[in-house]
Amino acid sequence: ELPESWADMQEPLLEGMCFTLKYLGMTLVEKPKGEDMAAAAIRRIVATARVGARKFQKVILTVSPRGISLQDADTKEMVENISIYRISYCTTDKLQNKVFAYVAQSQENGALECHAFLSPKKKIAQAVTLTVAQAFQMALDLWEASHAGR
Repeated sequence: ELPESWADMQEPLLEGMCFTLKYLGMTLVEKPKGEDMAAAAIRRIVATARVGARKFQKVILTVSPRGISLQDADTKEMVENISIYRISYCTTDKLQNKVFAYVAQSQENGALECHAFLSPKKKIAQAVTLTVAQAFQMALDLWEASHAGR
């Protein structure tokens, strides 16, 4: 449950805001951003996820001005750490409104990957998207502040 003024709360974001989601999967995309590209990628991921009858990995997604980190909710093992500078887009899908997705450039090969997550509620998917947007703004503010004296 997020407080009404959560958009003004910068302190927790600096530490990292955590969300427990289910990882649906990843697909490669051609463009770094765009609603149509993201919607098509999410459709592919959801379609593939529906075919496989496997259980989805429950992850703790932590958003901070440094980026997004993914931790396995059961084993607490670090799955991935994505720098804010490698993330080019994030969205809550219009049709699959419980799905949060982001596009990031792969550290290994530079390919653009769209990763999708299922949240328990539409509001949570929207909160993750807004939190990532806030983290971008905060990272930019911190970067500008660190370069202001030069």
